[in-house]
Amino acid sequence: MATNDTHAGDYRGPDASKIRDMFSSIASTYDRGNSVLSAGIHHLWRRALVKWSGARTGQSVLDCATGTGDLAIAFKKAVGPSGRVVGTDFCQEMLDPAPAKARAEGFEIQFELADVTKLPYADASFDIASISFGIRNVNEPKLGLAELHRVLKPGGTLMVLEFGQPKNAAFASLYGFYSKKILPVIGGLVSGKPEAYRYLEKSSAKFPCAEGFLELAREAAPFATAEYRTLSLGIAYMYRLTKK
Repeated sequence: MATNDTHAGDYRGPDASKIRDMFSSIASTYDRGNSVLSAGIHHLWRRALVKWSGARTGQSVLDCATGTGDLAIAFKKAVGPSGRVVGTDFCQEMLDPAPAKARAEGFEIQFELADVTKLPYADASFDIASISFGIRNVNEPKLGLAELHRVLKPGGTLMVLEFGQPKNAAFASLYGFYSKKILPVIGGLVSGKPEAYRYLEKSSAKFPCAEGFLELAREAAPFATAEYRTLSLGIAYMYRLTKK
């Protein structure tokens, strides 16, 4: 369900350099801001995504837009010592805390600077690819989805976690007030960058979700199956797509 008259496949994200600069500016407070603004529920969303992916011991996982590494760490717990997890992000400042966070959990995860639209990995390299709260920030999301499809093995799974728009009108109104009026204030107090959190609300409001996102993904690459589930009454959405 797209939120405007624009065809879902025509969606374009913001300029990459501006987004990189924005995330660089809030990197040092990013984890604290997430925990405050979501009351920690984002960790539950990531665990739900990993569970739905069916990740199992020994598999290989690529987590793009990994940020400070939370989803990569969650996948490493699922695939175990014999599994391989690579976490990438296009903002070095966001990546900087990730290796230490992983080691504190007892994990060694490969973290690399990489753009999801130009992944430096061979075709059919991973059992699972994922991107959480990142695809709406990609200037050409279809190109990013095509790259994620490319690096998956046949039968591999792409998992996407992203904000969307609640379908219940009453809840949507309440959440809209929080997003527009409260979230930027609290985010600004935590980070000193209220404009970054105003961008969060605007980008989430216009990004195609539910069937709209599945439409975009199908146009990007020939996925064999594509489905979604809502989280927290539609604040966020999980998507599971499989490669032929």
